[in-house]
Amino acid sequence: MCEFNVILNGKIEFKDVIYAKTEGNMIVVRDIMGASKEFSGYKIIEVDVPNARLVLTQT
Repeated sequence: MCEFNVILNGKIEFKDVIYAKTEGNMIVVRDIMGASKEFSGYKIIEVDVPNARLVLTQT
């Protein structure tokens, strides 16, 4: 399975993400343990599977 690290401004903000969904101007992510985090005012700009990166930027 592929787990992603959520990257904001070059820093890891959330690890082991297996689920991501855009809801309006918010990104909701969930890790392998079921914990979730919301990033309001962000959008996904890159999904890099080989490097397990999910990069967000402010809208």
